[in-house]
Amino acid sequence: MSKGYRDYFKVHSRSSAIPWGRKEHFSATQAEAADSDLSSISHADRVALFKKILDDKIHGLSFSPYMDGQSHGTVISQQQIRSRLGIITPYTRWIRTFSCIEGNQHTPRIAHENGLKTMVGVGLSDDPAMNEIEFDNAIEIARSGYADILAVGNEVLLRGDMSEAKLLDYIQRARQAVPGVPIGYVDAYFLFDEHPRITQSCDVILINCYPFWEHCLAEYAMSFTKEMYRRSLKVADGKKVIISETGWPNRGSAYGAAIPSPENALNYFIHCYQWADEEGIDIFYFSSFDETWKIVDEGDVGAYWGLWDKDGKLKYI
Repeated sequence: MSKGYRDYFKVHSRSSAIPWGRKEHFSATQAEAADSDLSSISHADRVALFKKILDDKIHGLSFSPYMDGQSHGTVISQQQIRSRLGIITPYTRWIRTFSCIEGNQHTPRIAHENGLKTMVGVGLSDDPAMNEIEFDNAIEIARSGYADILAVGNEVLLRGDMSEAKLLDYIQRARQAVPGVPIGYVDAYFLFDEHPRITQSCDVILINCYPFWEHCLAEYAMSFTKEMYRRSLKVADGKKVIISETGWPNRGSAYGAAIPSPENALNYFIHCYQWADEEGIDIFYFSSFDETWKIVDEGDVGAYWGLWDKDGKLKYI
């Protein structure tokens, strides 16, 4: 998740958010609202289910190669990318990347060498010169056959980094440059309703769904995510909708009614992939590893979204 959610939902949310987790804001019936109860399953059995879901391979993981003490601006070696990818490769079919500079441009090729498919992210921002470098590198990656989906920008509308017109220009340039590659744009689910021209310009609709950042009670989190997905289907005009990010942190400060904890994070992961399996939903889980640098933008909770900790140890086992 990128910088922007905390401030956006605190003041400006025009989404169908559940303020402070109140279930009456769902369009779902009351019977559907609460997530299926996992409390009857022992913790050990839930951990075993978590491990089985991973062993069977999930659809996708958000991948960042940064290790402790690193962040944007750190040039990442190919050796480090191989090492971090080696940890998660047995458990996922796809990865999603977020940048095509500072060594990150090597990730899609290395991922393909490891048998993974890639959603390659073009890291657009409010820096026009850097945007062109990101874009050119992404096009080279796609032309080399290492991008199975090209995600042109991530949450730039949410953050206010770029106008809709400029974003549309990048999307159209990408389509012209690599006509055989599916093109999408990643943002919070409700922005595809608010920006129909962006929705129309995409081959696939890539939505970020974070019940945590909308103050949602953990017991209603999965139901809220389903509501986000249904809302996106309504505006997608038959195009495939992919959940490009969702997750729940296991540590840190509460955000309204949303409480980070190992139990809540474990339950949310299990609910996500039970639903994904039942209904054929493609989900890129956020995230692969804990990243301490995210504390700066997201507070202490920002460091604890990974399925693996910062040292590459699988959580909950």
